[in-house]
Amino acid sequence: MSHNPPIRWALLGAALLALTACGSGSGGGGESDQVTLTYRLWDDQQKVGYEKVMAAFEKANPGIHVNIELLPYDQYWTKLTADAVAGTAPDVFWMTPTQFPEYVTKGVLSPVQVDASKYHQTVVGSFTYENKLYGVPKDWGIVGLLYNKDLFKQAGVEMPDKLTWAKDGTGTLLDTARKLTVDEAGKHPGEAGFDPAKVKTYGFASWNHYQTQWMNWVSSNGGKLVDKPFGKYAFNDPASVEALQFGVDLINKHHVAPPATQTNPPTGKVTDMFKAGKVAMFPANNALLPFVAPEATFEMGVAAMPEGPQGRSVNLNGLAEAVYAKSKHPKEAMKLAEYLGTQEPQKMMADGGYVFPALNGLSQGYVDYWKAKKIDVTPFEQEAQGSTFPLPITTGFTGFETKLNQIFNEMYLGKLTPKAAADQAVAEGNATVK
Repeated sequence: MSHNPPIRWALLGAALLALTACGSGSGGGGESDQVTLTYRLWDDQQKVGYEKVMAAFEKANPGIHVNIELLPYDQYWTKLTADAVAGTAPDVFWMTPTQFPEYVTKGVLSPVQVDASKYHQTVVGSFTYENKLYGVPKDWGIVGLLYNKDLFKQAGVEMPDKLTWAKDGTGTLLDTARKLTVDEAGKHPGEAGFDPAKVKTYGFASWNHYQTQWMNWVSSNGGKLVDKPFGKYAFNDPASVEALQFGVDLINKHHVAPPATQTNPPTGKVTDMFKAGKVAMFPANNALLPFVAPEATFEMGVAAMPEGPQGRSVNLNGLAEAVYAKSKHPKEAMKLAEYLGTQEPQKMMADGGYVFPALNGLSQGYVDYWKAKKIDVTPFEQEAQGSTFPLPITTGFTGFETKLNQIFNEMYLGKLTPKAAADQAVAEGNATVK
């Protein structure tokens, strides 16, 4: 995930003030004029689905043509910021919870008018600012547990009905992970002669990845990432620190997860290790399925994330269809965004196996798509009906992210205590909140 240089944002604020006087109006002429809208996304797989969606939109709206623009994720935000500075951003584009605060507080986004009660409420909350919704809820992805059924069978281990964890190491998660972790001599952690330096297969992947890892531990232990939306970071409280300690202990104390030297970002190889059959249980967002499933040489299962001392609380990351506030075709841009939030397009994207739609009641198509590929994704869907939380929604996160990873890399390596790492990260993070 790239972050935007602060100087760009300073320019953006000034440029938008200058632009407020212009850029309105629907671009001239009468109803017969063909209006071309630009729609920007970053996922080449979803682009295939959106080509069908836009064809349906254009058929219903013959006066509007939609040009789909694909940019790789690492270029997407740099280009979007530059375009917003120049006053040339696309009419409708994808927006994430972590980028949203920067764009909405600088006046880049238009408020939208949809019935918010029809969408997943974590997604709605992720794009709400000063009681207004600034993006049509598009979809959601949620963190669950992918697991290697072949490794479970080889070890003679059943996936428990419910995985649980506690700070003292009790619970079915660690118990199961121990049975699945084996060294070259066939020994498990806790057995005499077990060699943590020569592990053949790890039971679990614990690593420095905030979305699928430590933020879920924190939330499931009653800790808080931020004190309120658009507020300050708060994950250095005792409950959060306990949760961070648990994630690190899985590696350095219990030896059921690969050492951080192999997994720390930016060179993390965890996905590759899972695909290669070296890790049995792998927390991942369902959005990773199209990239993992085709390459897996084993039968793959999906389980719900473990329950912590305060129950299960899982990251749900939604996207929104954002409308550029300075679009030259505001009426048509809004029409497109609102259409993308309706049943027909959201069902098309779900049925194609691309995403869980943000619109409630349409998940079955996504479930059926993956069922045909022998993967039961209902645990993802069930989790979404329970306690979920968004990524931190506050200004400055994208600039803070690199520093956060650097500090937590040291923690996962055992060079910083979780308390010291959390205190340092919270102080650094809060210095970026405007």
